[in-house]
Amino acid sequence: MLRISADQIEKSYSTVKAVNGISFDVHSGQIFALLGPNGAGKSSLIRMLVGLTRPDAGTIRIEYKGEELNALPQRCYGYLPEDRGLYQDKTVRQNLTYIGKLRGMAAADIEAALILWCTRLDLLEKMDDNLNKLSKGNQQKVQLISCVLHTPDLLILDEPFSGLDPVNQEHVLSILTELKQSGTTVILSAHQMALVERLADQMLLLNKGELVAQGSLAQVSQQLDPKQWFEVSFEQQINSQALEQLSAVAEFKTCDSDKIQLTLTKGYNVSQLLQQLTSVAELADFSRIQPSLHQLYLTAVQQHNQQKPANPINNAEGDAA
Repeated sequence: MLRISADQIEKSYSTVKAVNGISFDVHSGQIFALLGPNGAGKSSLIRMLVGLTRPDAGTIRIEYKGEELNALPQRCYGYLPEDRGLYQDKTVRQNLTYIGKLRGMAAADIEAALILWCTRLDLLEKMDDNLNKLSKGNQQKVQLISCVLHTPDLLILDEPFSGLDPVNQEHVLSILTELKQSGTTVILSAHQMALVERLADQMLLLNKGELVAQGSLAQVSQQLDPKQWFEVSFEQQINSQALEQLSAVAEFKTCDSDKIQLTLTKGYNVSQLLQQLTSVAELADFSRIQPSLHQLYLTAVQQHNQQKPANPINNAEGDAA
């Protein structure tokens, strides 16, 4: 069992606060996503989680197999850093064999894992090619294999989909889902909102080092857009003034000739809304609109930027995540 708890952690570089009072919990078997624009503080958080840097304030507690630890033991995790670190003038086999030895794997186990993962990620025929001869996408797949080679309990992945085409992004998404089902915990930073929406159990949205929202997709949606949006169409043309008279409708807008989007007035439920709508005319269609994570993300960051003064975090930290 694994649990990571961060409590009010802070990290500054020179005069810039890259992480400002962030708290969260990650539990075994979860996929936990760190989201935010470049310079939000995601990579700074990840570096603290793996022990490359330490918080200036606050605490990170790690419970692993019944023990409370100050740092993650290398055998328990795989880490894909923002700045890739494999040897370009060595072959895929040489790079991954070296990583396996560092993780304490036996030679036979390394070879079996190489065959397994290179087969799964279509690299079997490239195992004896130097890394610098591979495409950016294939190099990224080698980096991913280096993280899972030793079957860790925890994966920490900084932009795992970077450089991958849509087909390979789907492939990696399927692999991460399988690993989660087998009990692996995954912490990842990513910009591909559509993939994160399908993948993550919990997420933490950051901007300028500060918390914007956190929780499940439903919880984040509620925090960022508490309005309940619906789309309706009627069997006949209606006068917009009729909708203005309905107390259950807070606001509405016409999308095209027969679709209307509206929000529910606070204090009213869906049954009351339907009752009032059907009093206007017969309904042809009625459905709830769930904003995409991409839409929520853009709106939340824009609003947070308007509330906060500019922060020179990008220049001070070089944080590209």
